Amino acid sequence: MNSAYTSNQPPWLLLVFTLPTKRASQRVEVWRKLRRYGVITLGNSGYLLPNDVDNQERFEWLASAVRDYGGNASVVEVQAIDNLSRRQLIKKFGEARAREYREIIKDLTKLSSASQRKRAPALVKRLRGRFQEIASIDFFHSPLQAHVEKLLKRAEADSNRAVSVPTHDKLRVRDYQQKLWVTRYRPGIDRSGSAWLIRRFIDPKARFDFAEEGQVPPQGIAYDMYHGGFGHRGEDCTFETLVKDFRIRNRKVDIIAEIIHDADVHDEKFGRPEGYGINEVLKGWARRSISDRELLDRGMDLFEGLYESLA
Repeated sequence: MNSAYTSNQPPWLLLVFTLPTKRASQRVEVWRKLRRYGVITLGNSGYLLPNDVDNQERFEWLASAVRDYGGNASVVEVQAIDNLSRRQLIKKFGEARAREYREIIKDLTKLSSASQRKRAPALVKRLRGRFQEIASIDFFHSPLQAHVEKLLKRAEADSNRAVSVPTHDKLRVRDYQQKLWVTRYRPGIDRSGSAWLIRRFIDPKARFDFAEEGQVPPQGIAYDMYHGGFGHRGEDCTFETLVKDFRIRNRKVDIIAEIIHDADVHDEKFGRPEGYGINEVLKGWARRSISDRELLDRGMDLFEGLYESLA
C-alpha cells in the first residue's frame, strides 16, 4: 500500500454511488476507473479499498464526478464488514491481483509463436506497463508479483538480443562433454532439475559452478541465467529448452518437464501440482546454511529419485 493507514484510522474505504439510468456511458467510465483503482465489490453495497491517502483521494474525486453526472455518492471509512473478516477481504484483493498477473503470464507465453516474435518488443513493453499498473494496486503484495517481474525481465532480455545458443538443428551432444556448466546461486527447481538432466542425458562428467549474472567464465556454459546460454525460451522453462535443444526422447523426462514447468512458470499449463511440493522442499533447504553446491547435489538426488519412481 502506498500510504499505510494509522492504528486509530479505520482500515477500509467504501464508495457507494448511484447514477441515473440514462447515464450509461458515465457508468462505464466510472466502472473503468474503479477497475484501475483495484477495488473489490461488495455485492450491491459498494466498492472497497484499503484506507490510505491515495485511495481516499481517488474515491473523493470519483464521488465528485458521480455527483456532477447527476448521481449520488458517498465515501465512508469502515472499521469492519460484518460478514467478511479482514483475512477474507485481504484474500479477495489477493485473488483479484492474481487473476490480473496470470493474464500477463498468459500473454508472455504467446511470445514463443512465430507470429508473435516480430511483435515481441512492443508486446513486452505493453505488458511491462500493465504490470506496473497492477503492482501499484497490489496492496497486499501477491507472491505472483515477483514471479511476473522475473518473467518480464527475461522477456525483455530475449526481445533485445538473439539467443546465444547454437540453432536447434546444429546442436550436437558430443560438443558438450566434460564441460563446466554455470548457473545462478541458490538453485531452485528449474536449475536443480536442469543440472540433473545435463548430467543424466547430456554430459555425464559435467561440472557445475555458480556466478552472478554476466560473470560466467569464458569456458563456462551458462544455464538458467537471464542473459545468454540455455534459459527460458518463449513459454518454456530452462529444463524444457534443454530437452528440446538436445532432442531428448524419454517419457519420464517429459513428465518431469511438465512438473518443473508448472512449478517454475506458474501458468498451470500441465496441471502438475506435485511440482510445488518439490519446490517447497528446495526452498526449505535453501534457507539453511548449506553451500550452493550441496544444495544443487541434493536437488539432483531428488530428481534422480523422482525419475526412478516414475513407472
